[in-house]
Amino acid sequence: MSDSPHAPLVLVLVGSKSDEAKMAPALEMLDTAKVPYEFIVSSAHRDPDRTAELARTAKSRGFRVIIAGAGLSAALPGAVSALTDLPVIGVPFASGPLNGLDALFAIAQLPSGVPVGTVGIDNAKNAAALAIRILKLSA
Repeated sequence: MSDSPHAPLVLVLVGSKSDEAKMAPALEMLDTAKVPYEFIVSSAHRDPDRTAELARTAKSRGFRVIIAGAGLSAALPGAVSALTDLPVIGVPFASGPLNGLDALFAIAQLPSGVPVGTVGIDNAKNAAALAIRILKLSA
């Protein structure tokens, strides 16, 4: 979580604690830009009810953008996008035998009506840059 005294504007989600290091560049960029965020570990597979609740209540809790990072099947960004009308940015993480290509395809090839802005594999910094631009446009 950022040290900002303001309510968080960006919800940053990852599916496991081990993904925190991969999302660190996004957190650093949000800190540098003084954009308040909340970082939460919640898996679409292991914590589906909690993850769904986070997605459904994000807007009412004051979030304006969600960044969701995941590897392998990368279900988290799509699951979250299906349950909110907030902009969702997906970060595919390099993992498994395909080194993130599977995650990239899983996030980029979601069905119509489930939009997720997708950045490159392990490019959490670009996810934060996009979130900052979205916040500036909606200010």
